Amino acid sequence: MSLAALLVLADGRFPAGGHAHSGGAEAACKAGRIHDAATLEEFCRGRLHTAGLTAAALASAAALGLDPAVLDSAADARTPSPALRAAARRLGRQLLRAARATWPSAELDALAAAFPRGAHQPVVLGLTARAAGLGPSEAAHVAAYECVSGPATATVRLLGLDPFEASGVLARLAPELDAVSDRAARAAHRARLEGPEALPAASSPLLEIAAEVHADWPVRLFAS
Repeated sequence: MSLAALLVLADGRFPAGGHAHSGGAEAACKAGRIHDAATLEEFCRGRLHTAGLTAAALASAAALGLDPAVLDSAADARTPSPALRAAARRLGRQLLRAARATWPSAELDALAAAFPRGAHQPVVLGLTARAAGLGPSEAAHVAAYECVSGPATATVRLLGLDPFEASGVLARLAPELDAVSDRAARAAHRARLEGPEALPAASSPLLEIAAEVHADWPVRLFAS
């Protein structure tokens, strides 16, 4: 495992398109559910243990070598919102473009050919981690971290939140992020024996509903 590769992949400056998405934070800010550091932390914690766990397990399974087509179908089944499915595929397409330029891989080329409109981002993330020489645990950690770092960064722009406070939120969530990542990696190992049904399907209905509302806004700062 290359620590440097892990840092490159998890870096918010990696050109994977995540800067254009708020992870549901924009809708939550407008609804008043996020209005300061404390409510941002509550939002990120809920997202981490639901959408984050699911994404981390999918990424971990892809890094472990499970069939990406099967995992993409599993991601579809775990994403009820059409708006979130579309966003996940856009992000997957952008990540795949960056990954193929950074870590050329036959597996990434095959994924691009099989999903010209984009595979789900966690699946692409797992294969990218694999191409970078990372394992299932590292892929899970990157997915879980992205799940909370995106909303934290977006809230700084949306509310003018002090970036030091936003970083403090991420630091306080670090132990839970580790626990969620470990749980996701264990589920991925079970899925290799039991199939994708062993992967978590934790739901966050309010995120799904808010994503559909957000997609209809005529003016918005973030794509999702």
